Amino acid sequence: MISKKRYLILALIIASCSSIPDPRFWKSDDAEDDPTKPAELKEFKNEIDINIAWVSKFKNEDNIGDFKPAFSSGKIFFSDSSGKISSLNNSGSSEWDVKLNNLSSGTAAGFGVVVVADIDGNIICLNQQNGDVNWTINVKNEVLAPAAISARYVIVKTSAGELVGLNKTTGELIWSYRSQNPTLTVRGSSEPIIYEDQVFATFDNGRLGVFQLDTGFTLWDGAISYTEGTTELENLIDADSPPVVDGRLVYANNYQGNINIFDIAQKRSVWTAESSSFYSPLIIRGMMVLIQDDSSIKSFSTNTLLASWSSNEYKNRNLSNGVNFKGNIIFGDDQGYVHALDPLSGKTIGRKKVSRHPIENIVSRSDGFYVVDENLQLFSLSI
Repeated sequence: MISKKRYLILALIIASCSSIPDPRFWKSDDAEDDPTKPAELKEFKNEIDINIAWVSKFKNEDNIGDFKPAFSSGKIFFSDSSGKISSLNNSGSSEWDVKLNNLSSGTAAGFGVVVVADIDGNIICLNQQNGDVNWTINVKNEVLAPAAISARYVIVKTSAGELVGLNKTTGELIWSYRSQNPTLTVRGSSEPIIYEDQVFATFDNGRLGVFQLDTGFTLWDGAISYTEGTTELENLIDADSPPVVDGRLVYANNYQGNINIFDIAQKRSVWTAESSSFYSPLIIRGMMVLIQDDSSIKSFSTNTLLASWSSNEYKNRNLSNGVNFKGNIIFGDDQGYVHALDPLSGKTIGRKKVSRHPIENIVSRSDGFYVVDENLQLFSLSI
């Protein structure tokens, strides 16, 4: 399986070949001067122990969809690209399994249903209790991100930049919104977020959109960042991570662009800074932490919005997304390690090798956190 991040890096290299003036670009005379060399792990003072509770193995096939666990009614729901969907209990044992067509996106769960998308553009809604299919509807485009679910609606964002509102009970199309996609985009997509009676979504044109949940009416939108390059590659500003709603503020990040903070009441941007990231910002203990596309990390105070600590300790290690677990920053790398950082200082306080494969996704819950590696193994961990 090729992750979205590694897929992008490969695509950029291939697309850039014609503009490389010197073939020595591919060869470094001194390995120590190689700017792409992964940082070596440093010794640290261990303050927390990371423990593996259980591992559940799923089938891996080539895909770049966003496969991560979903949680609802005390159950864990997970799917793989081969089309297997499972309901797991807290010990990792399967309660039911369903086999569908090959899937293009991972699982969403809530309000009694489980929702996935297959490679033919079908949105499939299943009953949480037994895995029976409630309904299927084709949205005519690939869906790479999990849906958002409310009591009445299923909201889906397609890779073509269309946001679709479906009736949760019947699958009937209620509304749709289509953004204007740029000529060149990363093959990936961010999941929409439902907050109160509004839908928040980021798009490949570098904009944040806010919509009325019932009707899809556009309430307001704003630019996360603007294109400033002279080539299509330089103008890639895809927003492939969901926005973060925290109180009256919305935080949105994109690739080769900015981190931008929007005020919901004012319906406009109130602060921005340069950033290039595949992941949503992490808001934790009065800090905003950003894992950059080169796996460097930087932070800002959420009170003053002044820059705080930054770190190159994990640069070029292809970090996963970061999560907040018990006030610690947790993320993985491409060597199968899971790391814990103190958000106030940026210092490493814990580490564990959990897999021989790259860590792709981490999801935090109150009682533990869940790690998905490149081979679609699902790990349950705790501190």
